[in-house]
Amino acid sequence: MSRKTFQRLPEDARRLELLEATLACIGEDGLNGASARKIAERAGVTAGLIRHYFGSKEEMLRAAYAHLMTQLTGQAEAVAQTRALTPAQSLAGFISANLMRPNLSARKVSLWSTFIGRVEHEPGYSQIHRASYQEFLDLLATLIRDARHACELPHDAPLCHDLAIALNGLIDGLWIEGSLDHGIYDPERLPLIALQAAEGLLHLPKDSLTQHQIAS
Repeated sequence: MSRKTFQRLPEDARRLELLEATLACIGEDGLNGASARKIAERAGVTAGLIRHYFGSKEEMLRAAYAHLMTQLTGQAEAVAQTRALTPAQSLAGFISANLMRPNLSARKVSLWSTFIGRVEHEPGYSQIHRASYQEFLDLLATLIRDARHACELPHDAPLCHDLAIALNGLIDGLWIEGSLDHGIYDPERLPLIALQAAEGLLHLPKDSLTQHQIAS
């Protein structure tokens, strides 16, 4: 099941509240400590209502992971789509949004790292993780293709896919470091740093992305 199919079905407010309550409990008590009872108490519902939405605790935890991944990708994607006047603006908006609040968050990095331990060994989590990153890479490759095409640069699919992998690595690394907010540098500098690096990585003209940096 793809991430888009898994997560982007219409969900009512109560189910979303349960997913947010699940993430909050995981943040406080870890995956094993986030019991159905604690989640129900946090959401202000009965355990029976949880069973109405989720067949098991594991199903609820997997749904919470998919919800987290959708938040991370969806917020940046929305910026790219709503601001897109040119391919460069769309790509710059997507890169910047990944490195700004609400995506830039110690809580979200902590939750992501908590789930990562299960990705390697449990197929359900691995499937969500793989589908999420595949969708992210596909979107990034499309944005890169359009930006390079607008600059009359080669933009064949294999090349743009490889560039998307490289740019994803840059974004992920800066996202983790910036979210930790260790005080070595101001995290608000990260979008500009990423855009400057992306121009070089993608062989785009100087300032083609940085001139479109969105305000933090």
